[in-house]
Amino acid sequence: MSDTGLAAERVSFSYRSTSLVLDGVSAAVARGGLVGILGPNGSGKTTLLRLLGGLLRPSSGRILLDGADLRTVPRAIVARRMAMVPQETQLAFEYTVLEMATMGRYPHLGAFEIEGPEDLEIAREALRATGTDHLASRLFNTLSGGEKQRVVIAGALAQNPEILLLDEPTASLDLAYQLEIRSILSKLNRERDLTIIVSTHDLNFAASLCRELVLLHEGRVLAAGTTEAMLEPSLIRRLYGVDVDITANPRTGQLTVIPVARAESPRP
Repeated sequence: MSDTGLAAERVSFSYRSTSLVLDGVSAAVARGGLVGILGPNGSGKTTLLRLLGGLLRPSSGRILLDGADLRTVPRAIVARRMAMVPQETQLAFEYTVLEMATMGRYPHLGAFEIEGPEDLEIAREALRATGTDHLASRLFNTLSGGEKQRVVIAGALAQNPEILLLDEPTASLDLAYQLEIRSILSKLNRERDLTIIVSTHDLNFAASLCRELVLLHEGRVLAAGTTEAMLEPSLIRRLYGVDVDITANPRTGQLTVIPVARAESPRP
């Protein structure tokens, strides 16, 4: 595998005494990549994302960051280089939007150090980058789902990471917010060369955003490659047990996946 970027090398994982959630998974994301981890519910997408982000440790195999075993990289360095956006963010206390964004500066602060003017400006710039600077004084818990997601992404950006990992970033969002999140992520990847890894089961979101896909089925990699190569009816049938039509959108040129019917034979 490449020694630059983030990679899973024959990774297996189980939660305590449960059966394997991931079984011998290998996948690589080059610097500046925009990769989707795609698969049905229960396929191991979130677990793989958390392993890549260093929030879990493999039962066997290795996670590599620029060729180094992630277990040997100090946690402070990992926190500065990678940021994770969870599917949902629940708060025990009331925080303003600016406070939420400023939390992203914590990995860059020393012990007992508080945020300074530079940290606040970085947080405000992150809010501007996600179109949420006008919400700075609002309480986070008063926002809509789409606004919350953009603010959480802003907090991740305030870390100034090299790699951004997002778990189902458009789950439960309406179409307008899905388009906004897609546009934000695409722009960050393009303009900041930010490496982005997204777990999702939304085929069309993945098709419109990602350049490469990793298809996970029952904890194993079914296939991996360019988005165009992975969005192929026979692969989608094996992954989801659904027959689909795949066409190129005449306005955007992007691939569009249209479910047609459940497949007659069971998935492998």
